[in-house]
Amino acid sequence: MKLSMPRFDQAPVLVVGDVMLDRYWHGGTSRISPEAPVPVVRVDQIEDRPGGAANVALNIAALGAPAFLVGVTGEDEAARSLGDSLAAAKVSAHFQRIAHQPTIVKLRVLSRHQQLLRMDFEEPFETDAAAMAVEVERLLAGVRVLVLSDYGKGALKNHQVLIQAARARGIPVLADPKGKNFEIYRGATLITPNLVEFEAIVGACPDEADLVAKGAQLMSDLELGALLVTRGEHGMTLLRPDQPPLHLPARAREVFDVTGAGDTVISTLAAALAAGEALPQAVALANLAAGIVVGKLGTAAISAPELRRAVQREEGSERGVLGLEQLQLAMEDARAHGEKIVFTNGCFDILHAGHVTYLEQARAQGDRLVVAVNDDASVSRLKGPGRPINSVDRRMAVLAGLGAVDWVVSFAEDTPENLLEQLKPDVLVKGGDYGIEGVVGASIVKAYGGEVRVLGLVENSSTTAIVEKIRSR
Repeated sequence: MKLSMPRFDQAPVLVVGDVMLDRYWHGGTSRISPEAPVPVVRVDQIEDRPGGAANVALNIAALGAPAFLVGVTGEDEAARSLGDSLAAAKVSAHFQRIAHQPTIVKLRVLSRHQQLLRMDFEEPFETDAAAMAVEVERLLAGVRVLVLSDYGKGALKNHQVLIQAARARGIPVLADPKGKNFEIYRGATLITPNLVEFEAIVGACPDEADLVAKGAQLMSDLELGALLVTRGEHGMTLLRPDQPPLHLPARAREVFDVTGAGDTVISTLAAALAAGEALPQAVALANLAAGIVVGKLGTAAISAPELRRAVQREEGSERGVLGLEQLQLAMEDARAHGEKIVFTNGCFDILHAGHVTYLEQARAQGDRLVVAVNDDASVSRLKGPGRPINSVDRRMAVLAGLGAVDWVVSFAEDTPENLLEQLKPDVLVKGGDYGIEGVVGASIVKAYGGEVRVLGLVENSSTTAIVEKIRSR
């Protein structure tokens, strides 16, 4: 399955559900309490993060998608902290505030990255369901996907009203379900239970065949468009009516904390679908994102650069020969990580020691090196009949094998000016004994604020000389 990075900036998503504040107290432990056999934590850091439905919205915003959130809070310090964090992340939050009830807070005490204790402060909310429906209806006009983030805390009391409102507008509805009554999610486009939640509804699934059969029955009973069962270390399974099941393996290299992993899955899935991705590709992206988040401590959001790099690893575009679109994606990720990109070009017909030394020097000018290679027709125009000796695919394969070279791309024109206009590298490098103004494309690079550098050539190293020597013999 081919994956690409969606245009999340054009993918507005509305999240409705149970918002909460995840609060972390960090500190060292060096002794046991004389009052009871428990460690004493000297708290030296307090950290607040949006949790529950707020974490789903935060993840969507972190991917670069416009995120809207509807939920219920109290009128207290926790609500203010939650609102400030979401506003800083550019989440458009619309809270129904209930003065006499506390905002849900989950307090975790940690020492040396280990959770020692969790305390929950919560009461079921007396939500005004009609007012919430009116607010959701108003916001649906500007989004492409609706997410119901249900933690069973009382914010969602009218699931069917919200689902039908979205369906009437042709907007997909994704639900992260809770409890033992899945009937409330009838007609949703997709629901995302974990395996424990799924088996609580359909019964134990001793093998995949049983999971698929019971999942198909559940979709039929509830008129669901699809079902995604997240299965921990066994990955996730996507089921669709009249389609073969899609089993995706777990992608985590190291599991550190599974807190918020379900939020990451549904947020990535929603943003990808809103951006126009097909469901299998959107699920695969969500699977990659889940593999990243479980390697982090606590409730955490996945950024667009993190997901983009995971997509590159999946598509094998971290290094090597790339097409133009792949290269643009790789360069975008490199820039997001603060890396300086160097560009050089040439025919590189017969690779020799001079080329190797030059490319090592070029790579030293920044963090990443792009080598643009003339295709066969342009080499013939530049070098004359009989050239190139090696076809462009072979020349690119040899260049990609060099440690100094990150990415290799071909171009058909006689000069790389069109490529420079599209890629806009930070540094343009050329070897020779001429001045900077003599470098083809120098004016283009300097116009957008890039640098142009000329490096010396290794003496007595020339492809043309090698060719002539072979011919003379």
